Amino acid sequence: MDRGEIQLPCDADDVCMRCKSKIPSEECLTCSTCVTPWHVSCLRSRPATLASTQSWECPDCSGDVDPAPAPASGLDPSNSSLVAAIREIEADASLNEAQKAKKRQQLVSGKAVEEEKKEEQQSDDFLVSLRKNVSCSICLQLPERPVTTPCGHNFCLKCFQKWVAGKRKPTCGTCRASIPKKMKDNPRINSVLVSAIRLAMVSKSTTVSTAKTYQFIRNVDRPEKAFTTERAKKTGKANACSGRIYVTVPSDHFGPILAGNDPDRNQGVLVGESWEDRQECRQWGAHFPHVAGIGGQSSYGAQSVALSGGYKDDEDHGEWFLYTGSGGRDLTGNKRTNKDQAFDQQFTKSNAALRISCKMGYPVRVVRSHKEKRSAYAPAEKSVRYDGVYRIEKCWRKVGIQGKRVCRYLFVRVDNEPAPWTSDEHGDRPRPLPSIPELKKATDMFVRTESPSWDFDESDGRWKWMKSPPASRKAIAALDPAARKAMKGGGNKRDKFLKEFGCQICRKVMSSPVTTPCAHNFCKECLTGKFAGITQVRQRSRGGRTLRAQKNVMKCPCCPNDISDFLQNPQVNRELMDVIEEVKKKKELEERQDEENSENSAEGGNTGSEEEEEEEEEEEGEEEEEEDEEEEESDVHVSEDEPAAKKIKLSA
Repeated sequence: MDRGEIQLPCDADDVCMRCKSKIPSEECLTCSTCVTPWHVSCLRSRPATLASTQSWECPDCSGDVDPAPAPASGLDPSNSSLVAAIREIEADASLNEAQKAKKRQQLVSGKAVEEEKKEEQQSDDFLVSLRKNVSCSICLQLPERPVTTPCGHNFCLKCFQKWVAGKRKPTCGTCRASIPKKMKDNPRINSVLVSAIRLAMVSKSTTVSTAKTYQFIRNVDRPEKAFTTERAKKTGKANACSGRIYVTVPSDHFGPILAGNDPDRNQGVLVGESWEDRQECRQWGAHFPHVAGIGGQSSYGAQSVALSGGYKDDEDHGEWFLYTGSGGRDLTGNKRTNKDQAFDQQFTKSNAALRISCKMGYPVRVVRSHKEKRSAYAPAEKSVRYDGVYRIEKCWRKVGIQGKRVCRYLFVRVDNEPAPWTSDEHGDRPRPLPSIPELKKATDMFVRTESPSWDFDESDGRWKWMKSPPASRKAIAALDPAARKAMKGGGNKRDKFLKEFGCQICRKVMSSPVTTPCAHNFCKECLTGKFAGITQVRQRSRGGRTLRAQKNVMKCPCCPNDISDFLQNPQVNRELMDVIEEVKKKKELEERQDEENSENSAEGGNTGSEEEEEEEEEEEGEEEEEEDEEEEESDVHVSEDEPAAKKIKLSA
């Protein structure tokens, strides 16, 4: 068929691809599905009435195509996949009109297919392994904030919550195995998968050369323990022996702790770093108070807060959370702790410090503790984790769950580093404030009206101080500059990648990995061997009388959760096992290739070395001749002009 008989649309410049003339808008007809303009005069089938133009579909979308070669888009227009892809773009609520139009144009022109193929070719083998073996069973994508079921299947946190919502007896979406009620009510994010996915994405990226991997920090050079009481032995950390402060920031330092304040490692406190408890967290300056959840001064501002499950009113949504102030509890007499509200909270003391940080727009460091059992974003293992800086956008008072008024604060994440629960490579961008239903009944509302001190710079693409940070009133002496040590990063990318899959018992790369309901990962042999010989129930008797059998509580090696039901039949997480085995094989193959290359270079180096020796001997002979000539010339200069010769020798 001649090209002139083929029906073709207009291009991006409103030029008809058939008659090659620029078409005015009144002579163009737009498809209701793909929003592609067509020249009315060049169409074989035109709408009968003016009203039918609103629902008119082009030949590509309606299936009225010519038996000709594939069009310029590279896609078969008779295939319904093109129409389905366009409708999928139209239904995507996360895209604006400009982004939808760009995606439609790429799809019709075939650029989307080419870019997809190019991305697959350039993608790193780590990412390919993860996509092939680890994917959400609901959305079929790499899990975002992954949750692992006891049967070894992975889901996105949002997909998992939607799947189990409203079900009395929830089951796995892949194998229909039952899901524990505790996991349904409080799913935990699998931090091992998060680190592996992020490491794979960063290694694939061309803009970032190395990936940041965050490890558990243990302070080994703590001084001798000061107390010998049973309580001090149990905790091992009395206040008098909490150790030195490793950073050079004072207790009233605002914002993140940078590399210049870290003389030991020269990298600062990174997002995702964890400590065993609040004492060790204090040594690195992330949160200085030992017990209090708010670190700050009532007339100066708050520098840090800790989320540890102290108040039932707290709501944690990861990138933003609602925080309850301090006070309102009766601690008179010998009461050290009391979770019951006895009176209303006021904007005084620590609550006033938070309100000052809200007013000035200061960055507030946030640490999350494993004690926060209701949050999916808290660390699963027994630790305290630094999650970056947040900014307080609003504060108010409301009647709390216990009937007393409490101070409330809206924290929004504003950090340049990605959060520990996401696989993103970059940090936060400015986001709209979430809708808070309780604000309808709020009192004493305070909203910041002036520009914040810590804000996003569009030109630089980073969060930074837009105003001078507040000067420290409690500056401490800096550590000895001679103690600065460069952080040593060893191992190649594959070693770092495999290190993320370490068993938390044997500390080696997992073999036959299993994931507990509390989101901890172990070798199957290590986990079963730790509880070997312990029965599920134990028989009891008293004075010859047989009592009811009692269930043995088997606590997880990393947390106090009971995993006795899981240990009856622990299932191997085959998705993780496939990823580990695939990376190991590629690592062994690379090592063999490196050995062969080194052997070949060694063999070829022997013949080359003899030639190099001969060349060196010739060069040495030439240099000796030149030196003899220079000595003769220098003798002449000395005899003719002795002072000048002395100057030459001194300058040499």
